[in-house]
Amino acid sequence: MGKKPDKELYEYKVACLAVPEHLSEQGLIDLYHGDESGVSTAGYCPYAWQHKDEDLSIAALPISRQRLNCFGCISRANQFWHATTPKAIDGQFIFEQLEAFSQTLSKPAVLVLDNARIHKTGKIRRHLEQWQQSNLYIFYLPPYSPHLNIAETLWRVMKGKWLEVKDYCSAQTLFEATKKCLNDVGTTRTIHFSPFTIN
Repeated sequence: MGKKPDKELYEYKVACLAVPEHLSEQGLIDLYHGDESGVSTAGYCPYAWQHKDEDLSIAALPISRQRLNCFGCISRANQFWHATTPKAIDGQFIFEQLEAFSQTLSKPAVLVLDNARIHKTGKIRRHLEQWQQSNLYIFYLPPYSPHLNIAETLWRVMKGKWLEVKDYCSAQTLFEATKKCLNDVGTTRTIHFSPFTIN
């Protein structure tokens, strides 16, 4: 079983998150959820069924695995900002993307992030006040609460529905298809996110 968040901290953070959710519904701010993920030539299979005597397998490219890493910020209205890199995502990359994202904002925006170390480096923490001057406010979720981050849904839909088997024929086709999916979010591709509720 996965770890569970501290009950008191979780309830406090959810109550705090309700504030920007409400302000966003009123159109007073923009509310984004940020996260990173990646696609790999090794393939993607979240789950599968097989009979007792059946042997299932997934073909992978016979060359070394190649991966495209993605960072995205998405709202419930499918406003979307993203960046990709073939390199590993680290704190410096996240810092650069937050800096770039802050420059695109025309009104106050809250960005929800989880507690990954790359989201909370010293450089990022030292820059929080400066980003606020550019209308970007960072809200950190309680630990072990991925269900509160709608960006998780984006990656699941992209890899489980939008990308097709044929896209995995080569690293080039996979990465091009992934970038096209990301570029299409908010126009020809949208996700219906469930409304925020306090359980």
